[in-house]
Amino acid sequence: MGHARATMTVDRGRFGDAVTPWEEEDWRTAALGWSERELARHGLEETGPREVRVRPWSILIRFRIGAGEREAVWFKASAPDAAFEAALGGALADWVPEHVVTPLAVDAGRGWSLLPDGGPLFRHVLDTGGAGPESWAQALGQYARMQRALTPYTDRMTGLGVPGGRTAQLPDIFDGLVEGNATLDPDARRALRGQRPRLLDWCGELDAYGIPDSLDHCDLHDAQLLAPAAGRFTFFDWGDANVAHPFASLLVPAQAVRERHGPEHVHRLREAYLEPWSDLGPSLPELRRAAALATRLAALGRAVSWFRLFPGTPTTGCAEASAHWVKELFAGSPVF
Repeated sequence: MGHARATMTVDRGRFGDAVTPWEEEDWRTAALGWSERELARHGLEETGPREVRVRPWSILIRFRIGAGEREAVWFKASAPDAAFEAALGGALADWVPEHVVTPLAVDAGRGWSLLPDGGPLFRHVLDTGGAGPESWAQALGQYARMQRALTPYTDRMTGLGVPGGRTAQLPDIFDGLVEGNATLDPDARRALRGQRPRLLDWCGELDAYGIPDSLDHCDLHDAQLLAPAAGRFTFFDWGDANVAHPFASLLVPAQAVRERHGPEHVHRLREAYLEPWSDLGPSLPELRRAAALATRLAALGRAVSWFRLFPGTPTTGCAEASAHWVKELFAGSPVF
């Protein structure tokens, strides 16, 4: 199907006021032209309408390349503060190809990626009864092995623009979040400042265990995993990621498992995740304590991620969500 005849549908969800490059004709022409050239380079032809999804944090275009549901290629452009995702995706395909979706093309300078369909979402497999909490444990064990393999590459990730959320950086990140969020009233700000010594104690204790930093997905819920085959998973959508204590990644999946399958399954998830780290020196009780600390401190990574939006997009709701996570740092119930 020639691109001149290609029809498009545009889905803006509930974000009709989002300001994105999709509104700019020159940008659309360049993005579509790049995608068309890369499709042609791979010998792929379009077979149906293009589906565009515009969000405050990314623009997705689905190109159909066959009759089947899975026969599709995805263009993605991330907001500037998450534009590192394109370069990171290309690097991960070199470093840990068995764990990620390998892009068909990457334009790191513009933050663009062209990705093949990677199989069904893990969420869909869960919804249809094809998986349960034991599959979550398998996925988290595989994710931990991927993080172990990535520990030598943290400085290179930083060089690609992946934000820093290392334990030693968290006090400064906390200060910026407290002082810079206009939705926090003076009393809330004062209360948070008063809790800062607890944050320093937690960071010091966590660092003392000596677990190396790695890539933290920061939002690893069941729609950020693909399940291409039984017992096999691939991880994608790195726009919220940072370089951080690896155990911070446990926060979101532990909450997801607790809500969907019940709290009795959360500890099994933790044990499956910690097993690949068991040869580092800390005892299992120490690893469990490190997981408890890291998942509490992970609230700061969640707070930061709410602002990775296209410039000009209203941040209503985002600032409130960020403030919620900053407060959760001290007020929230422990995950484990």
